[in-house]
Amino acid sequence: MAIERRKPRLRASTWLAFGALSLLAACGAKPSDHAGPDGGAIAVGYVVVQPSRVDLVSELPGRVVASESSEVRPQVSGVIQRRLFTEGSVVKRGQPLYQIDPSLYQAAVNQAQANVQSAEANLRAAQALANRNKPLAAIEAVSQQDYENAVAAAAQAAATVAQTKAALETARINLRFTTVPAPISGRIGRSLFTVGALVTSSQTDPLASIQQLDPIFIDVQQSSGELLALRQALASGGLVPGSAAVRFKLEDGSTYDQAGTVEFAEAVVDPATGTVTLRARVANPNGTLLPGMFVRAVFAPAINTAAFLVPQEAVSRDPKGGASVYLVGAGDKAQQRTITAARTQGQFWVVTDGLKAGDRVITQGLANVQPEKALRPVPASAPQNIQPPKAGASPRAGGG
Repeated sequence: MAIERRKPRLRASTWLAFGALSLLAACGAKPSDHAGPDGGAIAVGYVVVQPSRVDLVSELPGRVVASESSEVRPQVSGVIQRRLFTEGSVVKRGQPLYQIDPSLYQAAVNQAQANVQSAEANLRAAQALANRNKPLAAIEAVSQQDYENAVAAAAQAAATVAQTKAALETARINLRFTTVPAPISGRIGRSLFTVGALVTSSQTDPLASIQQLDPIFIDVQQSSGELLALRQALASGGLVPGSAAVRFKLEDGSTYDQAGTVEFAEAVVDPATGTVTLRARVANPNGTLLPGMFVRAVFAPAINTAAFLVPQEAVSRDPKGGASVYLVGAGDKAQQRTITAARTQGQFWVVTDGLKAGDRVITQGLANVQPEKALRPVPASAPQNIQPPKAGASPRAGGG
């Protein structure tokens, strides 16, 4: 009889435990936020891709070069008497920079002037003698030989005058060279010679250097392989020529506020580096860019008219770096597609192969997507449709 009384209490406790577990399971079980009405389709957001005109942006290293550069050198020898400029200032072409002692050159000019005067006096005497002998020779009052000698002496005197005038002009040029002018306009550096220094026309060191900084050049280095691939793509029609405009990133990471233009590419490849030099020209009104600085040139030499811009969150990569996306395929099934995406542009990957116009690329809800998985696709970022509770349905209280 005692055994029979224990069995009903055991069955009651078992039923109570089963009911508690069922209640906990009912309270804790929640359908997947991405599951459809049938519990299997995954809600995903997609974008429809279309070919776009995408700039083929290149970012290459470059070095700043003065648009004009000249070394100030003396063309005559002498002692510097004065320096006529402020170091580091902007000078104009023809502006006097140094004054060399002109004493010897002024004396040479005076001597050359005297030689010209002497030669001109001799010319007048010789010409007068030839003129007198001409009618006398006609009546044979003087011999023909004497007349011809007089004419030759007058011609020689005229040549001497021309020689002395040329010597005078040379002396005047040398005197003018005692004032050393600026050969170009630009910013002049420090003076390498001081007042009192002896300079010569054959010295190896310049007196100073001048560089024109506005506008300024930037020499950009591009590998010959990239340039060849670009030209082949342009020739085949896969790309169209882009803009010659170029922007520059400075050494501190900031972007220079002036845009430049690519003017030309050299016709030779540097055998040491395998690169071709592209020269860009840019305004430099504030002198921000200085010769020798390194910059990064950003420009678009070509435009791809058949590329696709795909949001970066839609692209995944395997351990080898291969890129792929998931598409909403036929029958709203997930389809994985391998693509070529070598670079980014803003928040997009630039896809050059693997997609076609009208493909629906999944960008949202990718965590649970698998190939051939049933999907419930909606346009990306579409507002969620929240259904009101059915009449008579009691809301859940607490956790169960």
